[in-house]
Amino acid sequence: MLLLRISAVALLLALSVNAQQNESAVVRDIETDLPYDANQKLTTHVILYSGCKNDAALLAKPSYGFIARPVEGKAASLVFPESTSSKSECRAVCVERGVDKSHAYAVMPHKRYQSASKLPLSTFIDENCLKVEVCLMNYHKKDHPVQVYWLKGNGEKKHHMEIKYGERNTRCFSSFIGHEFEGVDGETNEVLGHIKVEYTTVLAFGTATQSDDAGKHNFDKEIERTLRNEWTRHNRVTRTFSPLGFKKGRLPDDIYASMTSFFVNNRGNAVLEEWQGKGVFVNWWETNCSFIQIPWALKKSWQIRLRELVEAWAGIPVEQTDMYGLRRYEAGARLLTHVDREATHAVSLIVNIAQGNLTEPWPVEVHDHADRLHEVIMKPGDIVYYESAKCLHGRNRPLAGEDAYYVNLFTHYRPKPTKDGKEGIWYTQPNHAGTPEAVVDVKGKCRLEPAGTTEAASGQLGVVETVHCDDERLGDAISPSLFQAASGDDLIDWWRFTGPDSKTAAIPKWGPGSKDEL
Repeated sequence: MLLLRISAVALLLALSVNAQQNESAVVRDIETDLPYDANQKLTTHVILYSGCKNDAALLAKPSYGFIARPVEGKAASLVFPESTSSKSECRAVCVERGVDKSHAYAVMPHKRYQSASKLPLSTFIDENCLKVEVCLMNYHKKDHPVQVYWLKGNGEKKHHMEIKYGERNTRCFSSFIGHEFEGVDGETNEVLGHIKVEYTTVLAFGTATQSDDAGKHNFDKEIERTLRNEWTRHNRVTRTFSPLGFKKGRLPDDIYASMTSFFVNNRGNAVLEEWQGKGVFVNWWETNCSFIQIPWALKKSWQIRLRELVEAWAGIPVEQTDMYGLRRYEAGARLLTHVDREATHAVSLIVNIAQGNLTEPWPVEVHDHADRLHEVIMKPGDIVYYESAKCLHGRNRPLAGEDAYYVNLFTHYRPKPTKDGKEGIWYTQPNHAGTPEAVVDVKGKCRLEPAGTTEAASGQLGVVETVHCDDERLGDAISPSLFQAASGDDLIDWWRFTGPDSKTAAIPKWGPGSKDEL
């Protein structure tokens, strides 16, 4: 990784912004005293500080892409909620452009500064505010790399790196806000794009393709074969970690703010996700599925924080194995019922980053330890913990709504290896002492009950049904279908029944209209 450095002091003293940005207006209310766009997203990076008298001259000078503001009152209590330091101690945070005004007070730990750390404020700003990651991809031509040049301040161009074709050849490096780069066709010297670094950036030269072998597939047959195989795979895992195999939760504010600002800043840079040879788990041949890769250091900071949440839920120490996303689904998207790799995906998280233009909820479907279907509705910032190698999961219902989109992050963990090495094959091990009992046999029944009326997007009123279960351990997300799978063929029936042609599909034996109890 090549690190292109430019000091915070040089940026703070030498670069200029307009007069409005030079004003040191005190921020007393986060939601009203900072600049937001029409969508309520922060329009510039902001350094918020308190008690930094010795650094007044430094903070009075603008940094490239930043404004610096002192905070007082309610804003200070939000930005520095647990501070026990004296008022004379210098404290500061870097708030990233793109964050929603409702979370502009929340920053990750590495974006926080206290003078008690003995680190000069200028160094903190340099390393934690101005330094960002840039990830570049080549979708221009397969037969030769894209050449990337750093455009130095004196007008000189310096060769920086070359990028081979495809997602697996993504190149990430550290840079600084204000740096500029150029991508060039390595054969013709055609300039493919100019990059001015304004935030952590993921960008592709050229246009990606979803897959070029759609004509070689018999999708119905492949889906049937896949679902039967997934049913077999989920039965290979015997160990459990939780009563149902899943649980809904909520992201801490600082992680949510970091994730959403990254998405907002890069949402225009999404590329089609590569599905060549990856199966039929997403209906990529019917609707586009886009992808925004996460830079390595940013990914690590999220993974570490999320691991703490997963360990608390699973009740065991875990190690990170994978983080995947951001994946953007579009209208019509479906996700086949499946399980994940047992070697590496013991306990996992689904994180909803953003969604919009939906005309009806798009639940994540999770089968519990008795293969009963639960449908969990998520809002941005919600998380779903799940035992991803054991519990079948998917989103069989098509994402509904013109221009609908749904953006998720997936992160995966497995038990930390033990000295005897047995945790390396965790999925065949018996449950540890203290593991919550799996909810397999339940008391009483689950029944469909009317829950009132609702107005659909069409304006038509319809009766809404909810599920009431005598056994409260089943939670509040049991599917109104009362679907309980017993074979791979049942999963095939569910895929067909929930599809866009479901009106012509036969009602399965377990489906709505056939019984009202589970």
